[in-house]
Amino acid sequence: GSPITTEERRLRDKKHLNDITAARLPPLHHAPAKLLSIEESIAIQIQQKEAYEEMQAKLAAQKLAERLNIKMIRFEPEGEASMQYREVRDED
Repeated sequence: GSPITTEERRLRDKKHLNDITAARLPPLHHAPAKLLSIEESIAIQIQQKEAYEEMQAKLAAQKLAERLNIKMIRFEPEGEASMQYREVRDED
């Protein structure tokens, strides 16, 4: 037979693959990879490290609060709590 081009072979193989399986590649949701300068790469790494450390600190605080059974309540110094104290008057 006549030699087929690589494009024709790719299309034939793809058609054959479509005939034998229902599996499909997932759609690409992200932009393709791009080259970054060293400065951009370092800035992104520092930003990711700070976000990671902040998340770890929040998680550690949450676990500690659960272990110590600490409940956070709302504090209103101007509300009812301030009425519980007696009024101090100058006796002069």
